[in-house]
Amino acid sequence: MKRIVLALLAASLISAPAMAQNAAQVSSAQNGANCPRCNLFQADFNNRTLKNRNFAGARLRQSDMGLGIFNGTNFAGADLRDINGSAALFGRVNFAGANLTNANFVGAYLEHANFKGAILSGVNFSGAEMGSAIGLTQRQLDQTCGDEATELPRGLRIPVCVVH
Repeated sequence: MKRIVLALLAASLISAPAMAQNAAQVSSAQNGANCPRCNLFQADFNNRTLKNRNFAGARLRQSDMGLGIFNGTNFAGADLRDINGSAALFGRVNFAGANLTNANFVGAYLEHANFKGAILSGVNFSGAEMGSAIGLTQRQLDQTCGDEATELPRGLRIPVCVVH
């Protein structure tokens, strides 16, 4: 009997869904609410205007933020892995301590964005405007890529993205 109970328990854990988004939090955030530490996994913020919001510590992994306006928003310590931020406006945002692994910032506006301590492994900054970004180090940028149109703070360089 114990074996059957243990087997059923193990099967339920294996088939349990991954930590999905919180639909109520996503809806609230899409409508402009602050949502620190929220679970916004795979949320659709495409073409939304969410200026001066607080998403510190939120889980925004795989979210679509393309063409959005997020100027002045706080993403400090957030999980932004695999987001699409292409052609979006991220002026004066706070990415301090955020995980931006494999994010897409192609053509994004990132002037005065704070990248202090952010994880930037695999980020594509092709065509991004970030000449006045702060907190960026060469070590961070060495893990990213861009192109000849990428604008960087003086003295920093970025590897060229390899097209497959």
